[in-house]
Amino acid sequence: MFRGINTLSLDAKGRLAVPSRHRERLAALDTETLVLTLNPLDHCLWLYPLREWEVIEAKLMGLSDFDKQSRRTKQIMRGYASECATDSQGRILIPAELRSFASIGKKVVMLGQGNKFEIWDEASWNLQRQAWLDSVGDDAPTADGDLASLSL
Repeated sequence: MFRGINTLSLDAKGRLAVPSRHRERLAALDTETLVLTLNPLDHCLWLYPLREWEVIEAKLMGLSDFDKQSRRTKQIMRGYASECATDSQGRILIPAELRSFASIGKKVVMLGQGNKFEIWDEASWNLQRQAWLDSVGDDAPTADGDLASLSL
């Protein structure tokens, strides 16, 4: 399970150093291969351990090509999926096209999201987070469940 937030810097080649606590968790999962792809919902990236990505990919394969939203989701997620591995210093290379999509500059935020990580440009994350926090308490219905059941 991946959780927590890290503010990190990309190097000049577009490499991101995965925090050591996450590298240790990845090693415990016995996986060196990661899959980086576009998030079809937000302008950020998703980073999966290969084993988790294979579960997602199987679900994507089960979606209909005749449903426009399903087809678009598959095109985005599979089409931009890039396998990567950490180098000897625990870094992954974020391809230029993916960095461009997510407007990723030098400073990034890496958020643990259970089975994956989200990778955001730091400024974009700060703006999006504030917008989400500002909307808390709006009377908009939640999709598929009631947040009150979390008993925060």
